[in-house]
Amino acid sequence: MGDYYTEQLVKRNAPASTILAKAALILLTVVSVGLVLIIPVAIIAPIILICLDVFLFRSMDVEFEYLFVNGALDIDKIMAKSRRKKVFTMELNEMEVLAQAGSAELRPYQGLKTVDFSSGNRDAKQYEMVIVQKGEKKRVVFEPNSTILEGMKMLAPRKVFV
Repeated sequence: MGDYYTEQLVKRNAPASTILAKAALILLTVVSVGLVLIIPVAIIAPIILICLDVFLFRSMDVEFEYLFVNGALDIDKIMAKSRRKKVFTMELNEMEVLAQAGSAELRPYQGLKTVDFSSGNRDAKQYEMVIVQKGEKKRVVFEPNSTILEGMKMLAPRKVFV
């Protein structure tokens, strides 16, 4: 049968706050190792901090997978290339509008709650989608490829402004 299926993987760039947190964790770990030289009983602190560093650094490595199948868009968050969590699901009939970020079609929806599933790269072509789920309107920021955009335009031509 003529199913419409496409998927896309988008790697999230580390925001400045994440880089700052990583630097602080590394500095704290180095200080705790130095503290062991002064107080030998404090050997547990560097061990705990190294484990914490490994765990947090891996969880800060994030990718988003967009899966568009016959009018349903699913977005999964993949952490450290090993754990997957479904973070967003919608049917095309829940969408009010889809347009490139900053376009005139999105002006009436400026004050809505926004969820961001994009790479965070300023040069990437971001799109915003306004949806209504359970009576609540929200904006979704993501970076669909041309295949996903074509599929959405084909299934909801009056709602997609590309």
